Amino acid sequence: MPPAHSPSAPGSPDPSAPQGAPAAPAAAGTGTGTGGGGNDTIDALDGRLIRLLAEEPRIGVLECSRRLQVARGTVQARLDRLQAKGVISGFGPEVDPAAIGYPVTAFATLEISQGQGADVRAHLARVPEVLELHTITGIGDMLVRIVARSNADLQRVIDRVLGFDGIVRSSTAIVLENPVPYRILPLVDQAAAE
Repeated sequence: MPPAHSPSAPGSPDPSAPQGAPAAPAAAGTGTGTGGGGNDTIDALDGRLIRLLAEEPRIGVLECSRRLQVARGTVQARLDRLQAKGVISGFGPEVDPAAIGYPVTAFATLEISQGQGADVRAHLARVPEVLELHTITGIGDMLVRIVARSNADLQRVIDRVLGFDGIVRSSTAIVLENPVPYRILPLVDQAAAE
């Protein structure tokens, strides 16, 4: 989230623009090409904008336009479209669980009773240490990323996760190292270049 002194937050009007003045016109070609499945792809400018926001999430729209050398209105239109299409899903801070006291990460594969999916999802959503839940194919039905304060505390978390009758079997793997942390920018670069 941009600081109070930021020229303008993404999605906010530009406070430096004269009152009543129209926004800068969008540059030609601000739309994106169409891709398969009815979803629009991103273009090179979208990719540069996403990378800039990822690298400097507190930057404002006006500074984005200066850095990208396009009109402020173009940046705003791009941001609005990317948010509306779900390409950009938020501007919140990224929090490292280890830095707030949860250095242990594990993945649990869960097998659930038939017809219990909705109830199990609701149960897992109430466990704060559950960071992600994916329904999957293969041996298990769900893959859950969990965190704990220590290896000993992990047992408490697992017990809480499994404390629901709809879960019939589980298998847990503790993460030793994260050499490629979650990232999206290489994929953005590739999509923007296509």
